[in-house]
Order: sequence, then structure tokens, then C-alpha cells
Amino acid sequence: MAAIEATGLVKTFRSRKNTVKALDGIDLDVPEGSVLGLLGPNGAGKTTTVRILTTLMAPDEGTARVLGHDVVKEADLVRSLVGLSGQYTAVDELLTGRENLWMFGRLYRLSGQQAQQRAEELLEIFDLTEAADRILKTYSGGMRRRLDLAGSLIAHPRVLFLDEPTTGLDPRSRLDLWQIIRDRVSEGVTILLTTQYLEEADELADSIAVVDHGSVIARGTADELKAKVGGERIEVVVHDPEATYRALELLTSALDITDPEATTMDQHSRRITVPAPGGSSELVDVIRTLDGAGIRIADIGLRRPTLDDVFLTLTGHEAEQKEHV
Repeated sequence: MAAIEATGLVKTFRSRKNTVKALDGIDLDVPEGSVLGLLGPNGAGKTTTVRILTTLMAPDEGTARVLGHDVVKEADLVRSLVGLSGQYTAVDELLTGRENLWMFGRLYRLSGQQAQQRAEELLEIFDLTEAADRILKTYSGGMRRRLDLAGSLIAHPRVLFLDEPTTGLDPRSRLDLWQIIRDRVSEGVTILLTTQYLEEADELADSIAVVDHGSVIARGTADELKAKVGGERIEVVVHDPEATYRALELLTSALDITDPEATTMDQHSRRITVPAPGGSSELVDVIRTLDGAGIRIADIGLRRPTLDDVFLTLTGHEAEQKEHV
């Protein structure tokens, strides 16, 4: 059973000055107990998609269901089944961590005792027990993020929407939050994760959907998407800048490369990149070819494509750092 289903979602925002089609026929299908990474540049429509799926906004066209329930016709029921952690923390700075979680519990219609018990459980899970009675003004960014995520889990949601949950966090806090997300998945929670960090989707997502200009332009596992940019490559840095052109000619011939666009060369950095469908075996051929021609190698390595490479290949531009739509 799909935990999240969306078909043909369309959303247009109109103002006196212009009209923006934020979503242009989004289709999604997320199996229960899995993580879907939703990737897209600035204005791609990731946040709009999340708002529709969590009943905060109605689509102009299309349908969406969460755990089999229509997000428009059964909005109250859907809200009782899902958790949401947005780009900006939804906590009250004038309350303590414990009071915030208790308040979230009451908003989810838990009894006072149930809300208190759940708050204590989450404070321990998210390593916030010692800071539980401090007001939020004294919390670091990472602590606020953990508390916000704890709040989204207050009612044991079966489906969790995380809209760029680690934005602005330091590396250590991001790693801590990644582990918390993995723990929730191990409990059977379905997660839709939007992120501006491509390595985050690579690390956490079972499958990935790339969104650009309101449409899904590619989907698959991280490995499947990486295969779209041509597999592994060999990067060589030659010692002498004057030997760069000669090295590229030799490698193009030795590796039987027929497509000139498959290779890159930067004389300033003395770096050459060539495709290596044969992997490490071709690395040996490159070393032998250049050594036989008397070209000294300053550095060499086998490079696997990253999701950043995929993003650039699919969209023609790099991922942006902020999401407005």
C-alpha cells in the first residue's frame, strides 16, 4: 500500500503583477515504511507539495491521498495521522522545551496526562531532558530543530513530512538528526523529505524524485540517478600544465573515447576528466599510457558521480540554497 499518493497536482499563485504555476502536474507514490527524497532548486515547488499533502493548502487540480485518505475531503483525519516539521521551527520561544511538547500534545487532542507522558518520552529520545525546563530563547539552533522534530512526532504519526529539517545546522547536529530520522524509519514510519543538501537525500532516501519548475523530471534510487550522468570517471592532474593537451589526446585515443563532450580539461588546474565505464581496470591503463609518454602525474583518482552532478545534468543548473515556493 502506498502511504502517500499524488496525481496531477497543480497549484497556481496569482497576484496583480504576475502569475506563477508552482506545481504543474506533480505525481508521487511513496510506499509505506520508506523514505522519499524530494529534491529541487529554488522555486521548484517542494514546499508547495508538502503544504498540499499536509492539508495546509488545497490544489487547484489533481488529487492526493495519505494512508488512503483524501487530503481535501478528509483533511481532519489526515492531520491526525501525519506529522510535519517545516523549514522554520514552530516552537514558542517563551515556553520551555517541556511546555512546548505538552502544548503540541494538547493540540493533537491528547489528554493532559498523555501529553505529559509523551513529552517526557520525546525529551529523552531527542537528548533534551537536561534542557527541558529552559525557555527556548536559550536553545541552540540544533536543539530547536530537535525539539521541532519531537513535536511533529507527539501523536505517533505513521507518516512524517520533513521540509528541509537540517537547514542551517552545523555538521554535528545534522548527523545527529540523520540518526533520529533513521530510527523513525526503523519503527515503520513513512517519510517524505525535502532537502537542499543532495548528500542528505543520498544518505537517507530509499528513492528520490527530482522536481524542477513544478514537475517531476526524474525519479529513482540514488544509484539509478547517478547512472544518468555516465557512471564513473577518472580524474587526472598532470604535473606540467604544458602537457595537459597532450595527455588528453593520449587518453582519448587509448580509451577509445568517441564523444569529445564526455571529457573535460582545465589547463589552469592541470586537471583532465575522462569516462571510465570499466572502473578501476581503466585506471591502470591511464597510468600506463601517461607514464609511457613521459607525462608525470601529480594526482589521479576514480570518481563516482554525486547527486550534485545529477542535479546539474538534469536541470542545467545547480541546487539553490533557499526554497520560496
